[in-house]
Amino acid sequence: MQKLDTLENHNKPIILSIGSNLGNRIENINVAKKYIGFFCKINKISKYYETESWPDNKYPKFLNIALSCTTDISFKLFFKKLKIIERKLGRKNSIKNFPRTCDIDIIDFRGLNFNIYVEKNQVICPHPRSHLRNFVLFPIFEIEKNWFHPKKKQSVTLLLKKLRLKSLSGIKIFSI
Repeated sequence: MQKLDTLENHNKPIILSIGSNLGNRIENINVAKKYIGFFCKINKISKYYETESWPDNKYPKFLNIALSCTTDISFKLFFKKLKIIERKLGRKNSIKNFPRTCDIDIIDFRGLNFNIYVEKNQVICPHPRSHLRNFVLFPIFEIEKNWFHPKKKQSVTLLLKKLRLKSLSGIKIFSI
């Protein structure tokens, strides 16, 4: 396991996936980006992508983006700040995959792999299902075409090719 706060990793990018399917989805994501900008230098932001809710497509559709940023704060502080943003935007602790105003997932933290506890939350990085999700991979491909999954050691292009046809056709760019 790599040390989470080594200085040599501070300039390596962090990739986040931000989603919303309740309330004003665009505003929720924009406010999350603004708050993230207080402690990170945001380098790239994808377009908005819309997908059906999973596993229950009766829930409202999700909007998602990916962003690439850098920061010099520790992972634990970074994670805590993201959870504060989710709560400020009205996220409640609820049933897994239930609709939410804001969901921020850490897809890649400086290329590191780890499984730690931050307070009572188990945090696995990279996000354990990121390589299977169209709403994560399409936005990442848009902003970081050369990105490699830190654990799978596979390119975003290869991961996209491995998605099922239904997953590939189930996503669209959302025009604002």
